[in-house]
Amino acid sequence: MYLTHLECPRCGDTFAADQPRNLCPCGSPLLARYDLDAVAATVTPAEIATRPADLWRYRELLPVADQANVTTLGEGWTPLLPAPRYGTGIGLPGLLVKDEGLIPTGSFKARGAAVGISRARELGIRRVAMPTNGNAGAAWATYAARAGMSATIAMPVDAPTITRRECLAAGAELHLIDGLINDAGRFIAGLIAASADDPEGSIFDASTLKEPYRLEGKKTMGYEIVEQLGWQVPDVILYPTGGGVGLIGIHKALHEMRQLGWIGDRFPRLVAVQSTGCAPIVRAFASGARRAEPWVDAQTVAFGITVPAPLGDELILDALRDTGGTAIAVRDEDILADLREFGAREGLLLCPEGAACLTAAKQLRAGGWIRSDERVVVLNTGAGLKYPETVEADNLPILPRP
Repeated sequence: MYLTHLECPRCGDTFAADQPRNLCPCGSPLLARYDLDAVAATVTPAEIATRPADLWRYRELLPVADQANVTTLGEGWTPLLPAPRYGTGIGLPGLLVKDEGLIPTGSFKARGAAVGISRARELGIRRVAMPTNGNAGAAWATYAARAGMSATIAMPVDAPTITRRECLAAGAELHLIDGLINDAGRFIAGLIAASADDPEGSIFDASTLKEPYRLEGKKTMGYEIVEQLGWQVPDVILYPTGGGVGLIGIHKALHEMRQLGWIGDRFPRLVAVQSTGCAPIVRAFASGARRAEPWVDAQTVAFGITVPAPLGDELILDALRDTGGTAIAVRDEDILADLREFGAREGLLLCPEGAACLTAAKQLRAGGWIRSDERVVVLNTGAGLKYPETVEADNLPILPRP
């Protein structure tokens, strides 16, 4: 394993990576750091190409020392699909969709769960707890069961119903909260605090960015996109941004690949896509702020990005500004319209969060921020089948038997 230490991006303090850790004492998430010179001397892109088609093909850049601790259901290496009919229609013939709906548990959250649970297992953790908007809880419950660990999940009562069923099917302890993900987070914090003095019942906080290894699983999306493009970077990557772990992870992967010598100095412009019903990052980016203020009365059909106060706000904003990117908020009615139009043209039912990125791409192209000749990647972060209510089918006439 080439993991060397954990580092705080805010204050610069470093920490040993040989024991479970949550946030830096200054309150910032911690980032995993590797001996990248040693990695570059050990493995090449050509060798990676010969490995199995899952995220563990990048194992030198992941934080698991003993392969016996790897907990996997075959996650990763999702397709990067051309979308020429829809793309041409919005002035982006080079549009590509990274379809995370085909991953285990039906969303990109399985990447973070696979690596996070594997590392937790290696560090001796037996029980994890987290708040979720649905898909992350389902993924962590599933991978915890796969690893022989237990999971406690708290989710808003309005989260997609299928995700609560996934948690229960995996044997998790599930709590439904009358509120949003920040309310679920307060419940989990209380639960963990209450367990602190019980060595037998201690619970590890696996909340978004409160442990450093979920991010490492998510960053593999960045590695895959670049490898699938022949180790070339696209011009733009649009990412639906709630907690923003995937966007932060892709940004981290780009810096690692540059230091490894696998890509050049040019980065894709990263775009944080939010809903007009919950857009704390868009507001902070537009004002030039360093931190995002909590969003009041958050609500959107793209439930996965309903995060009023993301813990990683600084890291998200840094990623946008470092790459010359931007942040944009789109309306729910446009999300649903583009979801249906894309399905009719390309035959793929997107999740609403992924569809939000289509809407954003269309608007950024219309405004000239994206050029027609640019190669643009949209992240579809989950299977549309997990959100059946996005396509109305209740008012169809019922015909008599022929």
